[in-house]
Amino acid sequence: MADILIVDDELSMRQFLKILLEKEGYNVATAADGREALDLVTRQSFDLIISDIRMPGMSGLELLAQLKQIKADMGVIMITAFASPEDAVEAMKNGAFDYITKPFNVDEIKNVIRTVLKKQQKTEPTTASGFPEIIGQSPEMMKIFDLITKIAPTPANILVYGESGTGKELVAKAIHNLSRVANQPFVPITCSAIPESLLESELFGHVKGSFTGAIADKIGLFQQADGGTAFLDEIGELTPIIQTKLLRVLQEREFMAVGSTKTRQVNVRIIAATNRILEDEIISGKFREDLYYRLAVVPIRVPPLRERIGDVPLLVEYFLKKYAQLLHKEVQTISSYGMEVLMQYDFPGNVRELENIIERGVALESSNIILPENLVLSLHRKEKHNPTSASAKKTDPLFVAAQDEEELFALGLEEVLQRLEKKMILHALTRADHSKMRAADLLKLSFRSLRYKTKKYDLD
Repeated sequence: MADILIVDDELSMRQFLKILLEKEGYNVATAADGREALDLVTRQSFDLIISDIRMPGMSGLELLAQLKQIKADMGVIMITAFASPEDAVEAMKNGAFDYITKPFNVDEIKNVIRTVLKKQQKTEPTTASGFPEIIGQSPEMMKIFDLITKIAPTPANILVYGESGTGKELVAKAIHNLSRVANQPFVPITCSAIPESLLESELFGHVKGSFTGAIADKIGLFQQADGGTAFLDEIGELTPIIQTKLLRVLQEREFMAVGSTKTRQVNVRIIAATNRILEDEIISGKFREDLYYRLAVVPIRVPPLRERIGDVPLLVEYFLKKYAQLLHKEVQTISSYGMEVLMQYDFPGNVRELENIIERGVALESSNIILPENLVLSLHRKEKHNPTSASAKKTDPLFVAAQDEEELFALGLEEVLQRLEKKMILHALTRADHSKMRAADLLKLSFRSLRYKTKKYDLD
């Protein structure tokens, strides 16, 4: 079990943390100030140091600087008062692994400690063997890995479906790479990205002179992918005419180039992908039912990121390393507060959005750790109607003018402040569409402080 050093000038805090962490099985030592902590560090090795920032004599920030000189990768968590979050941010920029804001609860500090100790193990992002680009260990992803392994060696056509940004093309590539034609071409095409007038030529090719601008013969996607795999992304965008021609390729294994009178034989496996519900498209007459069943011999649903939120830490670590290298930055990790923000987000843009968030965070960050203020999340979702509008405020004793001051005095200052605090939190949560992160911004609070208060007032 890990060895932890607690540094705090308050005896009650040292004793509280020591008892708490020893019950968790940690070996705990304490120090009353920075000098005593440095003396202990020179005589004993610690896996983690938890230090208050505001201490007489040597401050927590000064202690942090000394500890980093002794050991650059020393694991340090800083404790900051509610009123001094700027000190915590400064500590993070100077190499602290994370920070805890007072007041904190028992579960919060336990989670932060576990997170930091896990980061120090420096484990690589884990994924299933044979799928180096598909990161995930959730039960949902393990089912997909198992299905890919089973169907890849077969020649069956496959329909991969799911929301935009979930990684459907990565699944298609994984199937091709594990197939018997892995050494043959994998040719992708996005059906919606090509004008309808040119799509037929892109898929089937054309002969010289078949239309204006056809100055030479052109080889289409199916001929390029002959012997290998053709990946048709956004298959639901195909026009009825192209659907009919594609059905012939699937049924007869042959096609005819635009302007040609000769058929060509082709041996190609088709993997299609869509973010639409094709069954609904069939009912509305926009998609051929016979084509659907030809394509969806084996359907694979790729779940949205909100359904496998447990994979977020793995994906974050993967993208952090990727973009730290690409952008030549020293960013190594993300604060646990930042990770909490991501874990509570629903990712309307899925994995693609998470990748964008981390890339932007790495680009903006000037320290070695991504702080919450550099995590720019989507704000495009519409705010719901706020029932506590101006008309409601008129009858609320916490929002009225001085004529109701007697009622306020009758309640007492403490009760009024608590009611006002609870009311403001409810207003903020409603305006922020129940996003705690955005509500905290509205209230000018840290995320942890808001979480503490929502639990205090039973608003979760």
